Formats: sequence, structure tokens, C-alpha cells
Amino acid sequence: MKTVLLDKIASVTRACQLKREVRVSAEIPCEEGVVVAVRVKNDKTTYSQLELPSGRMAQVKKGDVVAGALGHRHALFGYSGHLPTRLAPGDTIQLLNMGGVLGICDSVNPDLGPPFECEVLGAVLHFPYLGERIGVAARIGGEPLDLEAPIDPAGVPVIALVGSCMNCGKTAAACALVRELTHAGLQVDGAKTTGVSLRRDVLAMEDAGARRTALFTDLGVVSTTAKNAAAVTRTLITRLTAAPAPDVLVLEGSAPE
Repeated sequence: MKTVLLDKIASVTRACQLKREVRVSAEIPCEEGVVVAVRVKNDKTTYSQLELPSGRMAQVKKGDVVAGALGHRHALFGYSGHLPTRLAPGDTIQLLNMGGVLGICDSVNPDLGPPFECEVLGAVLHFPYLGERIGVAARIGGEPLDLEAPIDPAGVPVIALVGSCMNCGKTAAACALVRELTHAGLQVDGAKTTGVSLRRDVLAMEDAGARRTALFTDLGVVSTTAKNAAAVTRTLITRLTAAPAPDVLVLEGSAPE
């Protein structure tokens, strides 16, 4: 166990409420959502920003120490990559998206250039046992997602916008709906139920007037799949329509992988 000072903390780790100084371990569980500290090995001029927990975008530079989370990504217009099977300090992984998802890059969009290469420093630890210095690998979620979670919209109307891929206008349409419904005097909540971790879209819904928003990352999911997308959607609908219930719920999603 050693101490590491973070230059930037990715939004995917928001639930962990990390401080700039963290402890890291050389033992790294290669599982989705495990928080890892890395050092950026190269500079980039395109796709070169990281979303912070606040939603602000920060420029990433060579030498920055960043906290992100292990995961996979399938993207038509971005980087695609998979979860590594083993990791040790000194290994190299790639930054797969601006939300801070870390994995092994399989496919590169030529328009974005190669991804950031990152040297693994270790698994970020948290210390759940009061009064004891026993650290365990931090994860972005608490309890595991219940794949059999039921759905209970509590009678609240749900408007779902579903697209076939990224950058097809789902968020723009969702924000337009939120704005018009809010102007009509309704209380509107919003959610993004599929994709790879990035808070930008739900923050845009809040800017359009949404009272509350939720993202699948809030459930400990880094990137949705056909296996978990339905359970994520049911869970978020049930949570957002519980008291105090909105007048209408607007969802953004896409066809699962």
C-alpha cells in the first residue's frame, strides 16, 4: 500500500467521493467498476478531456495521475475496448471515454486519434472498517444490481427516447421534451439508462429544467449490456417515480449491445 496524489478524478468514480490523496494497492481485482489510479503517458489534441465529478471538463496532459474505473466500451464513433483479465502496477491500459472508463482498447476511431495510454499505479483503496487500517479495492457502486428488479412506475407517465447508436440526437430530443414539459408547468425527472459512463447527458437534462436525474452509473454499472440494460431501466424508473413523484419521467436510452 502506498500514497498517491491525484491530479484529476473522473466522473465515473463520483459515488466514491475520492479525495486528492488516496492509498493504492498492487493487488487489482479485474472487475467492472473497480477504481484504479493511472499515470497518463502521452499528450493528445483530440478527445483530450476528462469529465470530473462536478460535470466540468478538464484537459488531460502527459504525466497526470487520474482515478478512473475498469470497464468495457462498445462505441460506433468512439473507442471500443474490453476489461483486462489481469493487471499489475506498471502495466499499460487505455482511457476509453471522457467519463474515465479504463480498459484494453480494441478499436480506434481515426477521427479521434489513438487513446490516452496509461500506466497502472494500483487499485484505489477505501477503508470501510471503523478504526482499522484494512483497505479494500474501491468500487463505483454499493450493492450489486438486481437483474430481477421489478418495475413500478407508480402511475407516472414515462416518455422513452430510444436510438440505434451514439450521436443520433437522443439527448437533444430529451432536453427539448424536458424544456417544453417544464414550461407547461409540469415537474419533470430525467434519466439515461444505457451507454458508457458520462454524466454530460443527464446534466444537460438538468439544464433544460429536470428536477432530478439519474444515470446507470449510480447503480454501479460502468457500461450497459444486453444482460443488465433492462434491469437498469426498471430500477431507475422505480426509483425516480417514487415519492416525491414527478408529473412525468423522460428517459434516454439505446438498443443494448
